[in-house]
Amino acid sequence: MSKNKEIQVQTLKIPKLILITAKLLEIISPKLVTKFVAKLFTTPIKYKIPKREFHMDKNSIQKAILIPSINKEILVYHYGNSTKRILLVHGWSGRGTQLVKIADELLGLGYSTISFDAPAHGKSKGNSSIMIEFIASILELEKQFGPFEFAIGHSLGGMSILNGIRENLKIKKAVIIGSGDLIQDIINDFIKKLKLKSEIGVKLIEHFEKKYGVEMNYYSASNAAKEISIPVLIIHDETDDDVNIKAAYNIKENLKNSELIITKNLGHRKILGNTDVIKRIVEYINE
Repeated sequence: MSKNKEIQVQTLKIPKLILITAKLLEIISPKLVTKFVAKLFTTPIKYKIPKREFHMDKNSIQKAILIPSINKEILVYHYGNSTKRILLVHGWSGRGTQLVKIADELLGLGYSTISFDAPAHGKSKGNSSIMIEFIASILELEKQFGPFEFAIGHSLGGMSILNGIRENLKIKKAVIIGSGDLIQDIINDFIKKLKLKSEIGVKLIEHFEKKYGVEMNYYSASNAAKEISIPVLIIHDETDDDVNIKAAYNIKENLKNSELIITKNLGHRKILGNTDVIKRIVEYINE
C-alpha cells in the first residue's frame, strides 16, 4: 500500500444511507435536515481500543468523575506516578489512550499524564458531545488533578486546549497536533461531505448558537489564540485530509509566541505515533 493510499484510509467516510437520508430531509424540510445534521455533528463514533494502546489502558488508574458545568461524567486516566503532570486531550471520536506513544515518552522523562474520554467517547457515557464539553472537562480536570506542567492535544483536542488556556487553564507550554481552526470551516466541510446545500451550514450554526447562547466563532482556535501569550508548538501534516493545513498557518498568525512544524505523508492520525514528531515534542518540553 502506498503512503498516499494509507493517508486516504484514515479519512472518515460517511455511509450512503446517511447521505440519502440527509438529501431526502433536505427536500422535505430545512428544519428537519438541520436537526438531523446537528445530531450527526454531535455524535462521535466509538472505536475499539487498538492493541498498541492496551498497556496504557491496563496500567492507568481510571476514575469516573462528574463535570458539574455540563452535568456529564467522563472517565479519567492517570498514567504514571510522578507529581509532575501533563494533560493529554484526544480529538473527535478519539479516546484517552490515543496519545499513548507520546504518553510513554513523557513517562520516561519523569512526568505522569492525565487524559480522559470526553463525553460520549471511549468508556464515557452518553451519545453526544461538542467542543464546549471538551473545554469544560479540561477546566474541571485542572481543578481535580492539576496543576499541569504542559498540555498536548490532537485535532479537536488542540482547539479545546487553546480555548481552555483563554479560560484560565494554567500551563507553561502547549502542543497542538492537526488542530482545526474556524468553526465555520469545520461546519462547511461537514455539510460538503454530506453533499448538502451551503444554506444548511448556516442553519446549523444558527441552531447551535441558539442552543448554547454564544457565537460559534468564539471557539475558533485562531480567535482563542489572540488571547494566548504562552509558547505553543503547532504540528500539522501537509497531507492531512481531515483538517486542511491552512488551519495551522492561521492559528500561528494569531499566536504571540509559537513554532510551526509541517510534516509530510503522516495524515491526521499516523502523526501521533511518528518518532520524529514525538522527539520534537520532547525537545520542546525540555527547552
